[in-house]
Amino acid sequence: MANFDDILFANRNQAYGAFALRQAYRHTLGRALVLSTLVFIGALQLPALYSWVKPDKQVFMRELTFENIPQEKQPDEKIVVPPKQEVAPAVATVKNTMPDVVADAPDEAPPVATVDELEKATSGQTTQEGTGDVELILAPEALTGPTKVEKAIETPEVKDDTPFLTVEQMPEFPGGQTALRDFLQRTLRYPTAASSAGVSGRVAVTFTVNADGSLTDVQVLKGLGFGTDEEALRVLKAMPRWKPGRQSGRPVRVRFTLPITFTLE
Repeated sequence: MANFDDILFANRNQAYGAFALRQAYRHTLGRALVLSTLVFIGALQLPALYSWVKPDKQVFMRELTFENIPQEKQPDEKIVVPPKQEVAPAVATVKNTMPDVVADAPDEAPPVATVDELEKATSGQTTQEGTGDVELILAPEALTGPTKVEKAIETPEVKDDTPFLTVEQMPEFPGGQTALRDFLQRTLRYPTAASSAGVSGRVAVTFTVNADGSLTDVQVLKGLGFGTDEEALRVLKAMPRWKPGRQSGRPVRVRFTLPITFTLE
C-alpha cells in the first residue's frame, strides 16, 4: 500500500535527497528521543554515582572531660565606709522654744530668742553657728507712702507690609489662565518698531498684587526693547483687579512675575 511519501514523490526523481530524508525521518526521530532520554536519566544519576565512587569522609568528635582544674579565687572586696563628717549649716540658728500650754507652770522658763539675735540668725530648735553661705531674706521695710504707678508705655505695633513671594493660595487673574490669555490677545498691540525689526520674544514683568486685588509697583524684569517693554507695562496697567493671594485664610500682598510673549505672524 502506497504511503504519503510515495504519493508525493510519484512520477518524480526519488533519488533526490528529500525523499531519502522523509523515509528515514521516523527512525531518526525515534533514535534521538531514546538517546536524549538515556542522557537525561544518566545526568540524574551522576550525584549518586559520584557518592558511590568517592564517599564522604565521616568526622568523629572525641568527648573530652576536664577534671581537677584549679579555679582562681577572686579576692574579697572590702567596702570602705567614709567617716561621717558633720557639716555646719549655712544659716546660723538660735534656739527658740515654741510655747506649749500646760496645766502647771514649768520650773525653768524656756529660752526665748531676742531681737538682736534674730538679726543675724534664724529661729531653730538649737543654737549653732552657720557658715554664712546663704543670704538671709529680711522683712521689707514699711512703705512711707503710696507708690506711684507709672503707666506702661505702649509701643505702636509695627506692621510689616513686605509682599510675600510664595503663599498658600497664589494670586489669580479673574477667570483663570484662559481668561488671562484671552485678555492679552485682545489688548496687546505689536509695536511698529519691533514688527519692522523682526523682534519677537518674551518680556518678563513683575508687580505686586495687593490684598484688594489692585496691581502696584509694575516693573520690567527682562525686556526686548523696540517698544515691547512699554507695551507690556501698558497692558498690565489696563488689567482689572486680580483675585488676591491668601496666607492662613487672609488676603495678603504677593509679588508676582508674568511673562508676556510677542510673536510675529
